[in-house]
Amino acid sequence: MASVYVLYSKEIDHYYTGSCKSFEGRFGEHISKCYPKSFTTRADDWGLFLHIDNLTFKQARGIEMHIKKMKSRTYIQNLVKYPNIIRSEERRVGKECRSRWSPYH
Repeated sequence: MASVYVLYSKEIDHYYTGSCKSFEGRFGEHISKCYPKSFTTRADDWGLFLHIDNLTFKQARGIEMHIKKMKSRTYIQNLVKYPNIIRSEERRVGKECRSRWSPYH
């Protein structure tokens, strides 16, 4: 199953939103700076802020694009603060998801 995730770096005070088929592998690539020109190479302290899984890849990409389209730090923070926003996205993509968040919020 695919996932949508939001990473946060205190070092640069920035969020990064992505989607993938294997979260553990992809998160490891961010941490190890596997892709030297990627945005996440700008900081060394990326941590998981939000993780939504149990999605098809198409659903994960749709939610990722929706979050990015909002272009809002407040919206990202509200995804954790108000879980009903995630529930709304679940209904929009037509599938129940599992979401987790970390102490970064």
